[in-house]
Amino acid sequence: MQNSADARAMRAGTVYLVGAGPGDPELLTLRAARLLGEAEVIVHDHLVSESILELGRRQAERIYAGKQRGEHTLSQTALNALLVRLARTGKRVLRLKGGDPFVFGRGGEEVQALAEAGIAFEVVPGITAACGVAAYSGIPLTHRDHANSCLFVAGHLKNGSMDLDWDALYRPGRTLVVYMGLLGLATLCRELLVRGAPHTTPAAIVQHGTTPSQRSVVGTLATLPRLALEAQLAPPTLIIIGDVVRLHARLAWYEAGVEVVC
Repeated sequence: MQNSADARAMRAGTVYLVGAGPGDPELLTLRAARLLGEAEVIVHDHLVSESILELGRRQAERIYAGKQRGEHTLSQTALNALLVRLARTGKRVLRLKGGDPFVFGRGGEEVQALAEAGIAFEVVPGITAACGVAAYSGIPLTHRDHANSCLFVAGHLKNGSMDLDWDALYRPGRTLVVYMGLLGLATLCRELLVRGAPHTTPAAIVQHGTTPSQRSVVGTLATLPRLALEAQLAPPTLIIIGDVVRLHARLAWYEAGVEVVC
């Protein structure tokens, strides 16, 4: 009789859509680590670190399918077709994505394409950047004294714009988390201020969260764009806005210190 691990061994001709987490290899799930060691082909994103890729099978073929702002190795349509083509060769295919595949990772689009092509697939969740980076920054996303809700948004949309539902974003008692928002940070803060958010609203931006190069810049809606510019931050970053950011000074445990506190 097969044990449960044997029964869940990687199957030929199947695509495994796997979340690699926010950066620290030790934040991988056990399932993700096991599949990395079994895959024959690993199709990975820009945000997947080399230390995570090193956990893959030595003989596995690696295919880079990274997307950076203004620079896409493959279009999403071409990437979907690649996954289908690889699966049809009978290979065990691992599609490795930073964070969680279903949180701003286009994972839904990819499994849609696989389902339409009749390809078997499995989705393995990962720790999404919001949860991982907030934890490593000492900023609880919810807290009974500071925030009873949390909202995740993408800082740029499919067409590269920052056309958000501005009126719905800021609420007292809510934590706002913005993925991929570095280039639009000034616009984000300005639009929130125009819609009544206090200038003193705490705000933070974290670069390369959960990795040894993590840097946190902490300020307010009025000061954060200037502070981030002075700190010369680079993607990937995560923006956290709300009263919970006040806790960072006391709860930060991972970094030696913040870059700027204002």
